[in-house]
Amino acid sequence: MMKVFELRIRIYILIDIPLEKIYAAESNFIDTALAKDARWLKYHQDNHYKYYCISGFYPVEKEGTYKKDHLYTITVRTVNLELAKYLSKVLTEHSTKEIKGLVVENRIIPKKMIEEIYTLTPVIQKSDQGYWRNVSTLDDFEKQLFGNAVKKYNQFTGKKLDEEFVWYTGIQFLNKMPVKMNYKGIHLLGDKLNLKIADNKNAQELTYFLLGTGIGENNTRGGGFCNFRWI
Repeated sequence: MMKVFELRIRIYILIDIPLEKIYAAESNFIDTALAKDARWLKYHQDNHYKYYCISGFYPVEKEGTYKKDHLYTITVRTVNLELAKYLSKVLTEHSTKEIKGLVVENRIIPKKMIEEIYTLTPVIQKSDQGYWRNVSTLDDFEKQLFGNAVKKYNQFTGKKLDEEFVWYTGIQFLNKMPVKMNYKGIHLLGDKLNLKIADNKNAQELTYFLLGTGIGENNTRGGGFCNFRWI
């Protein structure tokens, strides 16, 4: 049975980190931890879905800078048990020039009926033409969102999900303007979403899976991290 593993990592900030650089700092913290082991370095470097996602820092700094000598929490979720075990062990002793890991708390997210999910970080969907609102339609956006989710699920489970089902009954954009995310020196534009999840087996199964992987793309760089409400 599929399980979503959640790691809450208590961290100590070694230097001030501006808001626009937190995902890069966080990704580097995880990437360099994976690089400590040959198996997980290969996992990181291989071109495939990684099946984990990361939140931003908590609590949120309203002034826009995450401050040196302060404590924050990062949440990592994954559907990969071995990855969860590895990160739980290594992150408590791992540090970069920006972040020092202190304590990791682990839990399994219970599998209950999900009423809705809402993204805490922007949903990124890449296109050669740029931000989707400038070049395509909402229908295209939704098809890409669904297609990406199903492909991820199929590759992880080795099954082929029957796509003839309603995933959600309502979609709401929580941002008025595109949300910027820095990635390798460029700005990716995304959106924060609220999805009302349909009451059917496939919709519930897919959504539970996505709690552990994120929705959209760039999930290991902070994209598409979801929170949820049960019915």
